[in-house]
Amino acid sequence: MKTVLRRLKSIIKRALHHVDALLVTGGAKNRAVAVAYYALVGKFAREQQSVLAGRDAYRRSLLDPTINSSLLRRNVHRIEKGLLMRPRRVPFGLNYIAETVDAYTKAARTGIEPSELAWAHDVLNEYMRVTPEHHLIEPLRKLVNGVIRPANVSGYKDRSLSPYLRNPADAPDIDYSEFLKLTRYRRSVRWYLPEKVPRNLVERAVEAAAYSPTACNRQPYEFRVFDDPELVSKLITLPMGTSGFSHQVPAVAVVVGKQRNYPHERDRHLIYVDGSLAIMSFVYALEVQGLASCCINWPDVEPLEQKMADFLGLAIDERPIMLVAFGYPDPAGLVADSTKKPLSNLCKFNFETK
Repeated sequence: MKTVLRRLKSIIKRALHHVDALLVTGGAKNRAVAVAYYALVGKFAREQQSVLAGRDAYRRSLLDPTINSSLLRRNVHRIEKGLLMRPRRVPFGLNYIAETVDAYTKAARTGIEPSELAWAHDVLNEYMRVTPEHHLIEPLRKLVNGVIRPANVSGYKDRSLSPYLRNPADAPDIDYSEFLKLTRYRRSVRWYLPEKVPRNLVERAVEAAAYSPTACNRQPYEFRVFDDPELVSKLITLPMGTSGFSHQVPAVAVVVGKQRNYPHERDRHLIYVDGSLAIMSFVYALEVQGLASCCINWPDVEPLEQKMADFLGLAIDERPIMLVAFGYPDPAGLVADSTKKPLSNLCKFNFETK
């Protein structure tokens, strides 16, 4: 009887595999079949709910900027770009300046991070300074003038935060050969010394990561850092592929993306793009401080997603992007060579085919 059941299960499994292959091929050729296929299997259900939750949070943030100041950040950055254009076209931004000023005055009343408000203050005041009289602008000019710049903004109180000319004297003293040396030396390290990582070094790495570019300066991510051994031991086992070295990882960061920064589905991938840009800066900043790291892939597997959401207390719109294990490297630990593809495979100019 058991043999018959095993054979029956095997037959059913092969049949389902065959049907799946047919549907995948059909979906690859026809969008309607693809939509129906994923509606049936539900593989993207969590992402879909996350995007809708993000849209809902974004909508609520328009009334309460303390939820999220993404609209203000996006539009202030749009104004920055208008101010630095050559030639500068004035007036510009007439189709979004009213909502920008509205978001700005709400943020000033409800309270947001002081440096962010100071940035918005300086950019909007520069916009008003260069914009000639216009019937749409004049009522807004009075509202902008009525907001006082935050005092004693750390690191920003003595200079304007509107577009500026870079000073060549501020350029770092590092050439390409040294940077390439850093990229080659940084490897995915899985073996660490049993030493606690000073938090100020981690904060410095996140500070460097924050300068990574993001779409319209929205910075839709957060570094959730764990250095308590008990918490690290629980967290590091959630992703796949860490069982061989997880027992001696001293610290780990989970980079979490927040869909609440976007009102449209078209931007749903930006948390992964912008978060990954920040992660690369983060690991380089760790490396130059003597700390090694290992980027750990986070798979979209529903049981693991739920465990991570429960562990971190994530809101529905928040998604794990990647984990980064880090610490002082054990000099006796091997690292993988992970030979890279040749430049000819990675770089093509214009329409080159070879």
